[in-house]
Amino acid sequence: MRYVIIGAGAVGGTIGGRLFESGRETVLVARGAHYRALRDGGLRLTTPQEGTRTLSVPAVDGPQALPLRPDDVLVLAVKSQDTAAVLAEWGARPVEGGGLAADLLPVVCAQNAVENERVALRLFRRVYGMCVWLPATHLDPGEVVAHCAPLSGILTVGRYPGGVDRTIEQIAEDLSASCFHAPAVPDVMRWKYGKLLSNLANAVEAVVGREGSGQRDVQELCRRARAEGEAVLTAAGIAFSDPAERAEVLGDRMRVQPIAGAERRGGSTWQSLARGARTTESDYLNGEIALLGRQSGLGTPVNDLLQRLAVGFAREGRAPGSMTAHELLALMPPE
Repeated sequence: MRYVIIGAGAVGGTIGGRLFESGRETVLVARGAHYRALRDGGLRLTTPQEGTRTLSVPAVDGPQALPLRPDDVLVLAVKSQDTAAVLAEWGARPVEGGGLAADLLPVVCAQNAVENERVALRLFRRVYGMCVWLPATHLDPGEVVAHCAPLSGILTVGRYPGGVDRTIEQIAEDLSASCFHAPAVPDVMRWKYGKLLSNLANAVEAVVGREGSGQRDVQELCRRARAEGEAVLTAAGIAFSDPAERAEVLGDRMRVQPIAGAERRGGSTWQSLARGARTTESDYLNGEIALLGRQSGLGTPVNDLLQRLAVGFAREGRAPGSMTAHELLALMPPE
């Protein structure tokens, strides 16, 4: 198998770098300054145990620059709002020997949220989900920091909408040999819905940061956001993993470790704002709960507000953490 990592940011860069280090054939796909840095200087990957090293992983800036092979695995690690456009472009590409990528190649959605697999299945015949627990940072072109040890992450994988086959078993084996714990499970979306509930706090972190006064009250708002999420998933009959299951899987396999000069300041939504992105995943995180709430007739006022705030921050180019906890609390509806 050759792994084509579409979106070599924090998650994609770590997965691609680790696969490359373990001897798996890997190609990174990136855009703009990040692509140019990867092309010209390689991937600078930093981890707690190994420090910083430069990996000469091949890099391209899109599907037109990479002849596709029948043994390719497309690992999608772009943000959810970019999924449809990116997969339409890749799916239309020919594969050596005849046929199109959408008909022949597997695509693995290594992303937050739960809509990506459904979008992918409109275009690709073989779709797989990946529940990503991988604290990592990508702020500067060509550089990725993976903050956990002894393993870099937990990547639970499975076929979408359900099941396990030989393809995903081989992918799991390769990931497990590359500094990840990667169980192949028949119910991967149950794990992804559990991760969705945790990601509802991303918007809070993005707008007020992790420090400062009022953080205890802010954490209570995160609890309320999760409670709304659990209520609408339950009403919709959607199964989700719970924190106890996650803790059992994580065990001592991965813990965030200090890295001198590479402090983890925020998660994926925080990083999007820090890089100046004008879109975020919030429409597919808090917005997913808002959607399900409207479909089931349940109110989701906390997630509604968090979605609007995070989207507004990106659209206006506001810096992450530029709202105070007091200002956020003043906007919140009473419980």
